[in-house]
Parts: sequence; C-alpha cells; structure tokens
Amino acid sequence: MALVGLIALRLRELRARHGLTQEEAAQLIGMDMKFYQLLESGRKKQVWLETVERLASPYGLEAWQLIGPCLPADTEVTRAVAESTIHYRSRKGPYRKKLPPPSA
Repeated sequence: MALVGLIALRLRELRARHGLTQEEAAQLIGMDMKFYQLLESGRKKQVWLETVERLASPYGLEAWQLIGPCLPADTEVTRAVAESTIHYRSRKGPYRKKLPPPSA
C-alpha cells in the first residue's frame, strides 16, 4: 500500500475510533476541511512530513506511529473539539451536539 493510502486509512480509523466527523477532525488538526477530505480519501498525491506530524499530534501520536506497521490502540484526543455544524440526532459519542427538540 502506498504511503498516502496508508495515511488515509489511518485517518479514517482514528476519526471513527474517537467518534468524530470529518469537520471535527479537520478543526482538531487545524486545517481546512476540504484539504482534510483530500487526505482522508487518499486523493492527495503527496504528503509532507510536517503534515503527517500535524495529523498525528492531536491524537497523542508521533508521525512514525501514524505511518508505522501498527496503529497504537491507546490513542486519545489531546485537544478540545469544537462543536460541529454538521450533526444528526442519532449521533453517538462524547462530541454529540445538543439539538433543540423538533418543532411540530
């Protein structure tokens, strides 16, 4: 598997593990959501080492851990996650946005 594909796979795994949307993950990392989507989908042709470090940091990982043979099982979000503007009532997890009850 190409390195860009591996990074895409790991980003999806970390995002799912911590119950984040793509928007929340992008905010957590501190990058534009469209750029994050390109990375997570594997459509980015190349990724700089500084970007890999930036992607790994919010999960308490080093760059080598993100692209290593196995992703550590004990990752945790090390920064606060801003509330997303894209949430649904059925969303589960610690970052679920509180929505007002539906009006009749």
